[in-house]
Amino acid sequence: MNYKLTQSNYRHLVVGADTKIPLQNGQFTAAINFDNAASTPPFVSVMEEINNFSTMYSSIHRGTGYKSKFSSQLFEAARSVVLKFVNAEPYHDTVIFVKNTTEAINKLSYRLWHGNKKSVILSTWMEHHSNDLPWRNKFHVDYVQTDTHGKLSLENLEYKLKKHKGNVKLVTVTGASNVTGYVNPIHKIAELAHRYQAKILVDGAQLVPHHAVNMKPKNPLQHIDYLAFSAHKMYAPFGTGVLIGPQETFKQGISEFVGGGTVETVNHDWVVWSNPPHKEEAGTPNVMGIVALVAAINTLTAIDMRNVDYYERELTNYANQKLKSIPGITLYSHTAPDEPRIGIIPFNIQGIAHHQVAAMLSKEAGIAVRSGCFCAQPYIQQLLSISPQQMDFYKNNADAPRPGMVRLSFGLYNDFSEINVLTHFLKRISKHPTTFRNLV
Repeated sequence: MNYKLTQSNYRHLVVGADTKIPLQNGQFTAAINFDNAASTPPFVSVMEEINNFSTMYSSIHRGTGYKSKFSSQLFEAARSVVLKFVNAEPYHDTVIFVKNTTEAINKLSYRLWHGNKKSVILSTWMEHHSNDLPWRNKFHVDYVQTDTHGKLSLENLEYKLKKHKGNVKLVTVTGASNVTGYVNPIHKIAELAHRYQAKILVDGAQLVPHHAVNMKPKNPLQHIDYLAFSAHKMYAPFGTGVLIGPQETFKQGISEFVGGGTVETVNHDWVVWSNPPHKEEAGTPNVMGIVALVAAINTLTAIDMRNVDYYERELTNYANQKLKSIPGITLYSHTAPDEPRIGIIPFNIQGIAHHQVAAMLSKEAGIAVRSGCFCAQPYIQQLLSISPQQMDFYKNNADAPRPGMVRLSFGLYNDFSEINVLTHFLKRISKHPTTFRNLV
């Protein structure tokens, strides 16, 4: 990669990439968004597709009008687009449309639960709260450890699988960390899980928008049983998420949400439920959100996910090099240049609270980042070496400033020149922390 290239080849594909915003001093500057792990702006193609489709929008599934039939056909065809994008098996797997990854994981937690807590769910220390909390009130949850750098320990995973002696129902793991950007070896994890008669769920919220994902349906050991991800993190922020899994999982039992669209026949004494995926999609579906998701998938496919991965890794390597040269900055993710990762970099500046750094970047330079614990508090506590005693203090002192980090997260439209702006400003902060602290 030629680091002299200052502008992304994909920048024109994203809405609002060059929008001017006001600074604290009243001047205007081009907004720099390094908060893409939270949510991405829409693709131009997504907005165009939504506008084009809007003239044909109608309620789906049971309408007899032309627009209703057209909308219904588009909605159902979207499932095949999603399955192809992640190489799932269309005759074995089903696509359930939900609001986001959080709802997808909650849904699966209810569908795998059979009214007792005897089964074990293996989560990990690096999970987002959405891949931890839904399991706690239904199963016995155990956590696979991470090493001193925060990387998942496959040795500890196998130890836990052996320890629970066949009682592990599911290994649930993030495909890529929203804190450190580490990409987990999901197929190796799947192989371990299957050898011990467990299934695997991959939280793909951060992985799917940045890497090619292959569910490997033909590989008995390495296939991914369940995958969840969100459209709003892949340039289609219109309220759609996806849960992919075996149709068999959803045939028996009842969804946690029921109502219109989930049944074939009803009287006051019995119900004949629809087949999956429809029995899992109560209420009027978010057709516009599905249109947006398909448009985003088509754009990402045209770019090629390998190109997305390559460009964002180069962007991340460049940012790492620049950040390492700034005195007082501590980085919390550690990878070799060729090691799989996504474009996320967590850091702190010595002597300045994480939330103050984030506020300075926004007010003084127009740079959007995120600060805090990123809905992964146990992982942050481990990375920052926060003791249980310290956590008890925070638990009992609600007004005490919370520990955390500053997080940079890149999208395919970000530029090397934007990183130069960021690091130039961070150098000024590190040299004059007191001056900048007084500005917020």
